[in-house]
Parts: sequence; structure tokens; C-alpha cells
Amino acid sequence: MSYRSYLKLAFMTKPIKKAATPLAPRKSPTQARSVATVEAILQAAAHILETEGLSACSTNAVARKAGVSIGSLYQYFPSKDAISRALILEQTTALVEDAEKIDLQQGGRKALEDLIDVAITHQLKRPALAKILDAEELRLPVAADLKRQSTRLRKTVHDILSQTDMPEGANDAEVMADLMGIIKGLVDAAGARVDTSAANLRKRVRRAVFGYLDAGE
Repeated sequence: MSYRSYLKLAFMTKPIKKAATPLAPRKSPTQARSVATVEAILQAAAHILETEGLSACSTNAVARKAGVSIGSLYQYFPSKDAISRALILEQTTALVEDAEKIDLQQGGRKALEDLIDVAITHQLKRPALAKILDAEELRLPVAADLKRQSTRLRKTVHDILSQTDMPEGANDAEVMADLMGIIKGLVDAAGARVDTSAANLRKRVRRAVFGYLDAGE
């Protein structure tokens, strides 16, 4: 998600756009061989995006890189945009799953620190790919596709901010949106300039997030 713009999906307010090109997969892989084919296609596309850029990531180039025929690619992905959509969903789902693994028993403050770390880790794991997918997420009509992940992430954030060591009202919708906006803004800005210093970014995001929370007590 990278990246996903990852955390912004929990508070999406933009209207859902219609796709200019087909985005839905033609069919879903069911057998091990077809699952492997789809994964090879997505990995090939990700590699081309982060090493050569969006303009080089044609369906023909992806098929060659994946070692599959163009016909096999079109069995699953009707367009280049459909591949971008699948990558966005894959990266976003991975981030949401990592966020859901955060241990709430350690308290809200530590859990919030872990959430920040999850966001930073996903952004900086493959920063060039994350930057491109962030832009693709803005361009493509994927809001409806991300609805389930949005609901899951919003619940995780609410659960973290509802812990007893968090300030009163921390789980209010407005406060939640502000906090996620702070995280999104700082992490997205680091991604846009391909800043790969995780330690420095972590320090800045934590200072901003907890400064906001503690100022409201």
C-alpha cells in the first residue's frame, strides 16, 4: 500500500468514480497453477513499476517478465489498469492484516506506536512502488474495492484509541480522522520524496501524533 496511501482509506470521502477501462478480473484463480500465474504477473508488474516506471508497465512487458503468454495474462487481467488495481488491493490488504495483528493488551499508546510503525514499514518497504501505487490509487476508481479493508482498518484504529490509557475522547470520529490525517500526511510526504530514513520518520510522526493527543487532555 502500499501502500499503499494506506491509512487514508479508513476515512475516504471522495465520490466513487467509474472505470474508464475494465478493472475487474476476468476470472479468479482457483487451482495452484493459476494462483502461481497470477502471483507471477503481479510480481512482474511490481518489478517493472519500481525499476522502469508506469509508462514501461504495459501488459506485453508484464507478460514477458512473468514468463506467461499475453493470452494467459488476459485470462485474469483485462487491462493494465486492472493489474494496478490488483496490486493496490494486495498491498492494502497486507497493511490492514499487519495492523490487525497489533497487540492491544500492551495498551493504547504502545499499540498506536505499532500502528505508526506498520504504516512506515509498508511505505518504505518498496518506496518506489509505493509512490506509483499511491498515484494510481488517486487516478483509478478503486474506492468501492477498498471498502472492506476500510471498515477493518477503521475498527482497528478505533480499538487502539479506545484503550484505557488513551485520553478521553481519543476514539471520537473527528480525533480519529485528525490522527490518521497526521500519519498519512507525514508518511505520504516521505514517500513522495522517496525518504527511506525510517528512524527519522518514526520520530517525527510519533512527535506529531502524541503531541496532538496530549495537547487535548
